[in-house]
Amino acid sequence: MMKKSMKGLVIGASLVMALGLLAGCGGEKKAAPEKKMVKVGIVQLVEHSALDAANKGFVDGMAANGYKENENVTYDRQNAQADQSNLQNIAQRFVSGKVDLICAIATPAAQTMANATKDIPIVGTAITDYAEAKLVASNKEPKGNVTGTTDMNPIKEQVDLMLKIMPQTKNVGVVYSSSEVNSQLQVKILKEVLAAKNINVVEATVSNVNDIQQAAQSLVGKVDAVYAPTDNVIASAMPTLVAITDEAKIPVFCGEGGMVKAGGLATVGIDYYKLGLQTGAMAARILSGKEKPATMAIESQKEMQTIVNTEAAKKLGITIPADVLEAAKASK
Repeated sequence: MMKKSMKGLVIGASLVMALGLLAGCGGEKKAAPEKKMVKVGIVQLVEHSALDAANKGFVDGMAANGYKENENVTYDRQNAQADQSNLQNIAQRFVSGKVDLICAIATPAAQTMANATKDIPIVGTAITDYAEAKLVASNKEPKGNVTGTTDMNPIKEQVDLMLKIMPQTKNVGVVYSSSEVNSQLQVKILKEVLAAKNINVVEATVSNVNDIQQAAQSLVGKVDAVYAPTDNVIASAMPTLVAITDEAKIPVFCGEGGMVKAGGLATVGIDYYKLGLQTGAMAARILSGKEKPATMAIESQKEMQTIVNTEAAKKLGITIPADVLEAAKASK
């Protein structure tokens, strides 16, 4: 009788334990594991439409790839207002704050971040040439903690567009910041493309936005058209440039669409929002552990868009060819 009772107790205890284990499993299913919250620092060199669009695209690209703000990622957004000391302070802030990744928007921003840390992954965007800016060993194989997307614009196609609209052009002025590596590279390419077409280039360099008016005035009477590369100083002060060129009836052809919308005449260029999306996708792959910056080649945008400012054309008395208007319409 005693043996039977003991046996019954053992069976009963086993049943209770089993039920308890099942209940425990059920409880674990209800309590979903907490998502790891990652910290991302975003530094933008200066406020202008192209960089703003890249910034928004980056955040949206992260969200599209599983990193949604306040769900599993927080952003520390900083704007350097084109000031080098601000950039250095922001870099120190990100390093001491131990962010998991830095998004650097524009070449000077990326250079300062890269000088501040060799450990935190950095994804750049709105940067013309990473190798030229000494951010990577090579654009195909960075080998360090920096990777990202390039905004190298199609200068040959932009010159072709300029000559289609202004076929009699013999002299082209170029206004750019002498301190921006990205601008220096673009001007070098521009001169090569125009030299092959026997077109003269007149340079006017600036150090900051306060120099733009004088630089633009120095080109009046010397050039048939002005080219403005994807230069952060010029892009942030397009109204200052076109105030001089419009009065002199000189069209400004631009390196990117935001500058056209701010008063330039036309461009064939990249979409900075889409470039930001691409950058966000790269960052997500790094944060998820799928890839490392050292082996991620610099990516570029394949699709270009034609943008024409018809209001500027009217102001300047310039007739835009029908096929250019069609291309611009198709790009919208």
